[in-house]
Amino acid sequence: MLPIYDSLDAIKAALRSSGAAVVHAPPGAGKTTIVPPALLDEAWLGAGRIVMLEPRRLAARAAAQRMSFLRGEETGRTVGYRTRLDTRVSASTRIEVVTEGVLTRMLQHDPTLDGYGVVIFDEFHERSVQADTGLALVLYTRRLVRPDLRVLVMSATLDGTSVAGLIGDAPVITSLGRQFDVETRYRPPAGSPRTADFDAAFVTGAIASILGETEGDVLVFLPGAPEIHRVANLLESRKLETPVELIPLHGSLGPRDQDRALTPAQAGRRKIVLATSIAETSLTIEGIRVVVDTGLSRRSRFSPRTGMSRLETVRVSRASAAQRRGRAGRTGPGVCYRLWSDTENVALLEFAPPEILDADLAPLALDLAVAGVIDPSQLQWLDAPPTAAFSQARELLHQLHAIDKAGRATDHGRSMAQFGMHPRLAHMILRAAEDGLGSVACRVAAILGERDPLRSLRDVVGVDLQARLDALERPREFPGADHGALRRAADQARRWEARLTERADSRRDPAALGRVLALAFPERVGMRRGGPIARYVLRNGTGLSLPEGDSLTREAFIVVAESDGRVPESRAWLAASMQLDDLETDFGDDITEEDVVEWSEVEGIRATRERRLGAIVLARAPIRNPDPELVAKAVAAGIRRLGLDVLRWTDGARRLRERLAFLHAHDPSWPDMSDEALAEKLLDRLANTLGRIRSASELQSVDVTTALLDLLDWEQRRQLDVLAPTHFEAPTGSRLPIDYSDPRAPLVAVRLQEMFGVSRTPTVFGTRVALTLQLLSPAQRPVQVTRDLAGFWRSSYYDVRKDMRARYPKHPWPEDPVNAEPTRRARKRD
Repeated sequence: MLPIYDSLDAIKAALRSSGAAVVHAPPGAGKTTIVPPALLDEAWLGAGRIVMLEPRRLAARAAAQRMSFLRGEETGRTVGYRTRLDTRVSASTRIEVVTEGVLTRMLQHDPTLDGYGVVIFDEFHERSVQADTGLALVLYTRRLVRPDLRVLVMSATLDGTSVAGLIGDAPVITSLGRQFDVETRYRPPAGSPRTADFDAAFVTGAIASILGETEGDVLVFLPGAPEIHRVANLLESRKLETPVELIPLHGSLGPRDQDRALTPAQAGRRKIVLATSIAETSLTIEGIRVVVDTGLSRRSRFSPRTGMSRLETVRVSRASAAQRRGRAGRTGPGVCYRLWSDTENVALLEFAPPEILDADLAPLALDLAVAGVIDPSQLQWLDAPPTAAFSQARELLHQLHAIDKAGRATDHGRSMAQFGMHPRLAHMILRAAEDGLGSVACRVAAILGERDPLRSLRDVVGVDLQARLDALERPREFPGADHGALRRAADQARRWEARLTERADSRRDPAALGRVLALAFPERVGMRRGGPIARYVLRNGTGLSLPEGDSLTREAFIVVAESDGRVPESRAWLAASMQLDDLETDFGDDITEEDVVEWSEVEGIRATRERRLGAIVLARAPIRNPDPELVAKAVAAGIRRLGLDVLRWTDGARRLRERLAFLHAHDPSWPDMSDEALAEKLLDRLANTLGRIRSASELQSVDVTTALLDLLDWEQRRQLDVLAPTHFEAPTGSRLPIDYSDPRAPLVAVRLQEMFGVSRTPTVFGTRVALTLQLLSPAQRPVQVTRDLAGFWRSSYYDVRKDMRARYPKHPWPEDPVNAEPTRRARKRD
């Protein structure tokens, strides 16, 4: 008996009393197939239905089929399933196993979930965006209109405490897993430590060696479909001692091909299932006794910089590695080979980050808007959508006319949501259909919904999306294509086309392809730059290049559907050409005219009028009399770039700046004289003057002194010479300049004899800052520096006097300097 049976009473009691529960059950406990049927006879459910969310289509079908088998029924009677491409339910269905997007559509169609008594979130530890959104929306429904709606969250590895707190401090029920003994063996590659790079030859060699050490079928975890195909080809080319049956398993396969992995191997042959992370959870694959784990998985990361998602190969978390290991012990004792070292295992993250933190949030933003949620903070989240990424998603939806300025879903947005695809593609189909191009749009969307079916032929056919549409119509002409993907895309395109109310033109107009694609990716329209290399600037300001020799390199304008997402320049994977006339027609409302004024120290002012579509300059013409305000801004920007020294700083301007810096140092209410502050305030005061500049030489005529004085208010102007005088008047009447270059210690150089009779150090800034006195000999050479004149007279003066009397005998050197007469002259002869 499966371990979950021991926890059923606790689960039922929690749902009866609390209306919610969290079940933590390791792999093999039986939670997926045992818990939902066990709730059918609960009084609170009555004749209501159960909906259970599964993160993957394969898992949803397998769970429904297994529950139906245990009841001795056909799938689609009491237990059925709904996925994006396949549905088996009937009027008698009471347990519906659905994939994540389906649950969201259900909530949008009927936010009350009328007729459903409980929503079960299975394998919640995977933390997909759709699962997090589904739970947030269900809790929202429960709080507003359906307090009787039960919620059950089931997970194999997630800490249930945080989830339980989110759904109202629900009870956490822990079940044991049914797991046969699994031996773990580490087999890292020789040489340097592992990275996220995939080595197909090493993996193939490890599989061949492991086949000789073990018995039973083998499940190999690989990052993605390309690696699966490479390893399969290498295994087929090797002479293996054991007859094997190689079975790929990944999300791009159709239902029939995926189900092959779940069936037993043929007699006398060992089954090797080459799988992505799709096989981590909710599946029991018959005959598997050996797991080979590369420790790698594919994760989509969204870049707000480029507006594109990029698939990255990353190391798995320890939780995922534990899930994978458990596949070897579902039906008997097994062994797990980890193709990394035990020391590397310690360095793995405990859990993979929630997808919501680095995913494209446009689908989420549209789902919330259609559900009537404008601000995501209205909902309860384990991890709230990042503010910046969510704002960017809403900007895209507004550009696609899916939401209004307030964030509410438009009629067009609600129509988009019904297609159950990315908002870009739904918008493309609906708008293209209005122009009679719905057929083209449906086929484009279907191709983009699959992994590139011509990826193995990319070196031959290039990145032109038109070649993919040709392969969709004439697959026999492309023998190296992924014909499974082409079949699925063709079927999907026909289903979408059947849903269109507008006439779907069957014409195959190559010129229409770029127009249609630009509806989905308006910010990825690009114009070729000058030069021999095919480089483009996109409307969003990013750069892009095409592979050398690609057929699209001759095109002046392209639209990019997929790229590697790198910055500052990405490489296109799928694109289409576009004509300038179509761009002008379709984006005419977005094209702007802008006067651009630039300044350089060599050329001076350069002014042009540009017609722009975002960062794309469609046309440029010179301007003879540019707007003075634009000129001032351009010159000011040049001065900031080059530094304030490009202005003509007269001695008077420099000394005034030093005086003001001194005042600011002692009273921050005075203007800041730092380069950073002056780059803003001073240049702002000079705007009228700078607006008349045309060449670099004219900068020398700018009156910096007046601009500095303009920074002062009336009272500061009145106080300037009082608090920071330009000169110090010695007792002899000499007017000596004060050096303010050190704002903390202004200095005046004065002959020592001219200070006779002065007992206190002179000050500036009222009486608060003592001047630094540089006392000079009769030959104007420094003999002493002091800020304490009285102390100098009492002590150091006598040493100076002794030396000075010998060197300058004709000058007075009195014994009592404080009471002596100041003088600028030598002594008179007797």
